[in-house]
Amino acid sequence: MATPDVPPSFRLGYVPGVTPTKWVRTWNERMPGVPLTLVGVPAAEAADLVRTRAADAVLLRLPIDRRGLHAIPLYTETTVVVVPKDHLVTVGDEVSVEDLADDVVLHPLDDTLDWDRPPGSPAVERPATTADAVELVAAGVGLLVVPQSLARLHHRRDLAYRPLSNAPESRVALSWPEDETTDLMEQFIGIVRGRTVNSTRGRKPPEAEARKPAARGPAGRSGQRRHRS
Repeated sequence: MATPDVPPSFRLGYVPGVTPTKWVRTWNERMPGVPLTLVGVPAAEAADLVRTRAADAVLLRLPIDRRGLHAIPLYTETTVVVVPKDHLVTVGDEVSVEDLADDVVLHPLDDTLDWDRPPGSPAVERPATTADAVELVAAGVGLLVVPQSLARLHHRRDLAYRPLSNAPESRVALSWPEDETTDLMEQFIGIVRGRTVNSTRGRKPPEAEARKPAARGPAGRSGQRRHRS
């Protein structure tokens, strides 16, 4: 008995704070016959999500162990410090690392900023997660330095944040296994890089290939137009 064909699909992982909405919308417009499923994943587990093939690709924060993985940097986030709303640093528009020298600065275990040494004084214990650290900031235990998207994700009315200069920045990247750059993966790479559907770089969606007229050879005969991948 023949095994029925499995319809194509694409699974995309993403870490907290990263919002793939605009890329998913473009995918749905270009690839209506191929569903894209989103998979949320903690930052520390993001690379393993594609190594174990639990997702086709993942949006994560660098640096990571790149062994066996491709990684295309997409954008760099602003680094901010999260403080109680009445903290002194809120009087300015920007804060420097030196301004935090006398404060306790929380350093959660899931921190993705590549510090040589975090600023300020360390807390007695490192919070397990960024969400735990935000709760401690609200309780007046210390301050927290994170990518701006995480400050927005964990926003509370009793907290504020300000850009932090001279601090490491978080780079968001698209990653996938080195040995599995499939047609669908090429499509998603083209989307995140802003290529149009008719771009000569990357492969066209199957729907576009089906609609395209055949090229004419020098003798007027129909021929197959070759595309560079």
